[in-house]
Amino acid sequence: QVQLLASGEYSVPAGGSLRLSCRVNGNRPGYTFKNRCMAWWRQRPGEVREGVALIEGDGTIHTLDAVKGRFTISKDNAENTLYLQMNAMKPEDTAKYECAADYGPPDVTGLIKSWMGCGFAFWGEGAQVTVSL
Repeated sequence: QVQLLASGEYSVPAGGSLRLSCRVNGNRPGYTFKNRCMAWWRQRPGEVREGVALIEGDGTIHTLDAVKGRFTISKDNAENTLYLQMNAMKPEDTAKYECAADYGPPDVTGLIKSWMGCGFAFWGEGAQVTVSL
C-alpha cells in the first residue's frame, strides 16, 4: 500500500517562504519513487485544482507559469520525499496544496488527474497554506 504523507496548516506573510514536504511510504511492485512522476497540485478558493509543479522520473521539471521563478520542486530519492520550495509568496498562492504520485492504477476508485503524460492516482492529505498581506 502506497501512502503520501503531507499535511498541516501554514500561515505565511506575503513575500515569505515555505517548504512543503511529502514522503512516500510503502511499496508497490514494479514502481519505485525515483523512476516515477511526482507533482504538487493546488486548489485555490473557488477555483479548480491545478498542477503547480511536476518532476518526471528523469528529473525533467514542469512548472505552472504563475509560479515560475518563485516555486521549485525537488525530490530526495534516498528518502522517498518530494519537496516544494515556495518563495516570494503572494496572497493568490493561498490554497490547499497536495502532493501526488504516478504509481499506476489506483487500488480504489478515486481522484485521477493527468499532466504531461503522467497519471496521478495517489494523493497526500494536503496542506493548507494561507498567505496574508
